[in-house]
Amino acid sequence: MTDSKLVIIPTYNEMENIHDLIEKVMSLPGDFHVLIIDDGSPDGTAREVEKLQEKYQNRLFLLNRGEKLGLGTAYIEGFKYALDKGYTYIFEMDADFSHNPEDLVRLFEACSKDGYDMAIGSRYITGVNVVNWPMGRVLMSFFASKYVQFITGIPIKDTTAGFKCYHRRVLETIKLDKIKFIGYAFQIEMKFTAWKLGFKIIEIPIIFTDRTKGTSKMSKNIFKEAVLGVIYMKVKSVIKPKKYRRAA
Repeated sequence: MTDSKLVIIPTYNEMENIHDLIEKVMSLPGDFHVLIIDDGSPDGTAREVEKLQEKYQNRLFLLNRGEKLGLGTAYIEGFKYALDKGYTYIFEMDADFSHNPEDLVRLFEACSKDGYDMAIGSRYITGVNVVNWPMGRVLMSFFASKYVQFITGIPIKDTTAGFKCYHRRVLETIKLDKIKFIGYAFQIEMKFTAWKLGFKIIEIPIIFTDRTKGTSKMSKNIFKEAVLGVIYMKVKSVIKPKKYRRAA
């Protein structure tokens, strides 16, 4: 499974998007597999995935957790699943088409061909590439990343991005059970930890398009966790983790 690829997509009430999203990912070149992690969506998201599993046997998988447990815990569960099943390239992706599925190929190639350990689909590496967001939210997201850079020193412009490809060695090295945050601060913590460990990270420019169907899951509490979490991570990092070293 040298080039095996698993796209992890957490869902909660994404019935309006999930069918078309899965179909699009499955149509991409390169045999992408998909793992949906549903937190008990009352709108029937999981049932729709189950229907598609008949069409995409051995490529589409579902973990139905039954209740809302947080974005971070969903991804951690997905990472462990991917490592256990032997996948080499593991992706994070939103379920609402804010991330263009076609960009999965570019993220994959950055890791598989160009040798990076993590590729980030970045909204801010070439300016501000966000469509359909109100200006207040654009500014909040952009300056949140600037704040993270200022506090931590991390050389990543889109620190809150949720569209990523990891080589499995990153997830094998990070102590996943030690990851603290479960909201959007989770995205910052994973990047910060990988950077502190010395992994090679690249930002790939993407265009982020706000959802046209369904409801956003962003809240003030999620934003607050991210702001305060950055300070926690910086203090914790005073004790430097051991750098990753690739085998010769």
